[in-house]
Amino acid sequence: MPEVKEFRLPDLGEGLTEAEIVRWLVEVGEVVEIDQPVVEVETAKAMVEVPCPYGGVVTARFGEEGTELPVGSPLLTVAVGAPAETEPGSGAESSGNVLVGYGTGAPAARRRRVRPKAGPSGPSGPSRGAGGPADGSAGATAAKGMAGAFSDLVGQGSSRSLTGTRRAGAPGVAAVAVARTSAPTGPVPVISPLVRKMAREHGVDLRTLTGSGPEGLILRADVEHAVRAAADRAATPVAAAPAPAPATGTAGAERIPLKGLRGVVAEKLGRSRREIPDATCWVDADATELLAARRAMNAADGPKVSLLALLARICTAALTRYPDLNATVDTEAREIVRLPGIHLGFAAQTERGLVVPVVRDAHLRNAAGLSAEMARLTEAARAGTLTPADLTGGTFTLNNYGVFGVDGSTPIINHPEAAMLGVGRIAPKPWVHEGELAVRHVVQLSFTFDHRVCDGGTAGGFLRYVADCVEQPAVLLRSL
Repeated sequence: MPEVKEFRLPDLGEGLTEAEIVRWLVEVGEVVEIDQPVVEVETAKAMVEVPCPYGGVVTARFGEEGTELPVGSPLLTVAVGAPAETEPGSGAESSGNVLVGYGTGAPAARRRRVRPKAGPSGPSGPSRGAGGPADGSAGATAAKGMAGAFSDLVGQGSSRSLTGTRRAGAPGVAAVAVARTSAPTGPVPVISPLVRKMAREHGVDLRTLTGSGPEGLILRADVEHAVRAAADRAATPVAAAPAPAPATGTAGAERIPLKGLRGVVAEKLGRSRREIPDATCWVDADATELLAARRAMNAADGPKVSLLALLARICTAALTRYPDLNATVDTEAREIVRLPGIHLGFAAQTERGLVVPVVRDAHLRNAAGLSAEMARLTEAARAGTLTPADLTGGTFTLNNYGVFGVDGSTPIINHPEAAMLGVGRIAPKPWVHEGELAVRHVVQLSFTFDHRVCDGGTAGGFLRYVADCVEQPAVLLRSL
């Protein structure tokens, strides 16, 4: 006898609490195998394909594409345990995987759709309400084609709980269905497709009903009672409430939800401003020699080196000299935590917005190695394939806002880090060089730091060392 398994949105790690459905990879009535990807979701950090740990027939999907779901809410239900229709070698019903989102590494299973048989009223296709479950009638009808395994699920005289345990039918007189003040999360406790169809036809939201059947199962009598109650309320005259006056200055304004990546950025930057007493210092530096050194490096044999990679190498050298800035503050313990490794984050602009990939152990890489890794992460960011691990764990951030054509900025620290270096555009400007006025390539460097971890002397020393390396790249050779 098949059992209905519920698959919930798993914890994708890195402190993520919600994800948005981008694209369903399976339909109701489709046969899936263990660890087959069933949905593509977008978290605030990355796009992830989520595999299902169960094999069987999809009987319901929860949420439209574009719906944002919290971790732990249902994604879909799968009818398992029908050996006559499963693929060879898929006798197990569950993979047992805990780290959902990455699967077992097996090749993707071939998808196979079970076409539903036409009932008395014709084929029934999937139907979903916004943010709610998909109509289970198509899944149940398709499952009936599996050697009659679901023939007992559509009768009015019997019911089945979502755990697969068969219950005897409820008496004809049903308890009163209680409307809730807000729609709960979780699966709708209803199995019979006849009940779902009746609810659709009368516009009854099954999530607002409390079932009178075993384990709260919603029966036909519950829906009929809800329909009668709605008709009675419609017949009762209600005094019209005055329409609320629009707020001053907001009439016709467009409202954009702070969710997904934008929401996480807003929360993180707000927290940075609330918790970190930051200060900013800046200096103009002559980058002419740095540009010349890069041209000479790229003219030689070997991998090309980007300008951002050279700046990253300068940062790692400076952080080695000033370890107070490669740190974080433990507010609960009231301690400054100096971090042993330098994991360098760098800002990258994508279609989804600004993301900060992290180069692990940047202090162990040379300029060529930094250039290759930053190029890989940038490409993955633009393709939307960065993993949550690629976007977390940074200890210091390098922000090259010069690509936007601006000279300077006051960066906001990427909480919980202690500092950020901002780099403006490199532009020809009049500059006094060796006692004479000349046109040189000048860049403004802005440095924001957490005043709790150090004083101005340390921050100024860090920034001055960076500027010296930009103006005279030979200075960097002393630390290589």
